[in-house]
Amino acid sequence: MPLKDLAGKIAVVTGGASGIGRALAERLIAEGMQVVLADYEQPALDEAARALGVMGVRADVRDEASLQALATAVLDRYGAVHLLCNNAGVSKMAAISRLTAQDWRWLFDVNLMGVVNGVRVFLPILSANPEGGHILNTASLSSFYPTRSQGAYAATKYAVADFTEVLELELQAEGSLVGVTAVCPGPVRTNIGASARNRGPEYGAPAPIDASPDIHLQAFRDSVEDSDWATPDQIAAAAIEGVKAGQLWVITHPQMMAPVEGRHRRIMAAAGVGSG
Repeated sequence: MPLKDLAGKIAVVTGGASGIGRALAERLIAEGMQVVLADYEQPALDEAARALGVMGVRADVRDEASLQALATAVLDRYGAVHLLCNNAGVSKMAAISRLTAQDWRWLFDVNLMGVVNGVRVFLPILSANPEGGHILNTASLSSFYPTRSQGAYAATKYAVADFTEVLELELQAEGSLVGVTAVCPGPVRTNIGASARNRGPEYGAPAPIDASPDIHLQAFRDSVEDSDWATPDQIAAAAIEGVKAGQLWVITHPQMMAPVEGRHRRIMAAAGVGSG
């Protein structure tokens, strides 16, 4: 279901203090929505909420109770939520051999369980709206094909993409008025590369730095052209148009989709279907 008319409605944006999240908030405000920013990083959240003139609530997407408190605060203030942007995310790019078990847990806790928790808390609220609502999940081009040095990050985004597809199927089967969109960006100039600043002590001390070159990380960097980099605002603009149109997928980097086709050909060939 598209959420065509955004004016006067209420949006919640997780990871809203910077990057794509902040750009989403700015776009939604321009559409006439009341926006609530949620973020783990309090100083950045305070600055963004002040600059945009919106409500800011500190929230930890890993913790369903924290998101329930966020929902309660939004309902107390506005009485409804029409759009949930599950945008909070973290990244660690490194060869699989250099990733620790705690690296994997951290990425899955934030990138996947943050989306799961957001849907668990907010879907009943969205479903209660007579006019329905919408969920926007931030996935990635890494949801669709393997990229060296992104084993953990891509695994979380593969999961987010599949979760979003299944959620859409189930909502459609139920006759729900809640729609679902996955925005799948390629390279974007944000500070996600520094997300370890918010990595808690529960994930242990970082692994000792390996001074030897990470050939897989370098290969990834070499594969990205300067022209491939997008701005957060470009991603947000495409995402909001996708929400308004009721699209499941928003692909922001069509020039980087060739590996998707190649991956699908290999899968079909393995099943003995197609030319391979």
